[in-house]
Amino acid sequence: MHAKRFYSKLNKSRQWTARTVRTPIVPLIVVLIILGLSGSLASLQSAFSYNQKSFLWKVQSSRSTVYLLGSIHFLKEDVYPLNQTIENAYKSSDNLVVEANINELGNLDLKMLADRAFYKNDDAIENHVSQDTYHLIKKESKTLGMPIELIRMQKPWFLALSFQGMELMRLGYDPQQGVDYHFLVRAQGKKRILELESLDEQLSLLSGFSDGEQEQFLLYTLKTLSSMDSQVESMVRAWTSGDAQAMESILSDAAVQDMSIAPIFGKLFDERNVRMTSTIEGYLNSNGIYFVIIGAGHLVGKRGIVELIKSKGYVVEQL
Repeated sequence: MHAKRFYSKLNKSRQWTARTVRTPIVPLIVVLIILGLSGSLASLQSAFSYNQKSFLWKVQSSRSTVYLLGSIHFLKEDVYPLNQTIENAYKSSDNLVVEANINELGNLDLKMLADRAFYKNDDAIENHVSQDTYHLIKKESKTLGMPIELIRMQKPWFLALSFQGMELMRLGYDPQQGVDYHFLVRAQGKKRILELESLDEQLSLLSGFSDGEQEQFLLYTLKTLSSMDSQVESMVRAWTSGDAQAMESILSDAAVQDMSIAPIFGKLFDERNVRMTSTIEGYLNSNGIYFVIIGAGHLVGKRGIVELIKSKGYVVEQL
């Protein structure tokens, strides 16, 4: 495909590309990190009542307080206002901590991103995945209305982001209504904003997967897109009621259904949980109040951040 024609198509597709990339660690949205929202307004009003448990934990040390909020990165406008307990925790905090500051997307090296996300010259995705996987790619691209020329040039990890972001937005979910974005906008110029990781670190993780891992990653995404809406609804019910056990069960069931994805789960969750817990412990050993927003999947389970912090001797209370 001629370079000029490609960049013309890329510019036309800029809106969905930018909105997809601005959400950190988008892969496996359905069962991993990015959780959408559905359900009736009545059920939301009940779930967000003041006395309802929320997906928020409080950790205290002799010097500091850390609030841990499970993140939902894709939401609908009608979920706001959030639970007053969450709002009170945010207002009392000196620092907002996110996995990666998506407001800094403009500072991302676009050439570096292009090198990691797109094939060069005459290379294309069909040279890196099986024929069966490529058949599924073409089928899904047609369903979502994405130009096959642009699809072919995306590496599998990035294409997974594109498919998931497009499907969520097709279902009515918006990253600009997400919890991270909601608080980042409010905190700008008012609170110190810190990162547990960075956009570059997260992109390095994803683009660092082998061809085989990237294909498994993409294949898993393709197989779960059709059930995204119902799976998201189940997770949202768990999130709105603060039911960490139900959330863990949903994530575990998804992992068991496809054991080939287990190594990727380990890299996306277990290894990162250990690193993020170490950073959070640093906050507990400093002075101040920290409002930490982390993908909900990182908080639950025996290897989740909540249990890792408890294992270090801290008292953790769900609010």
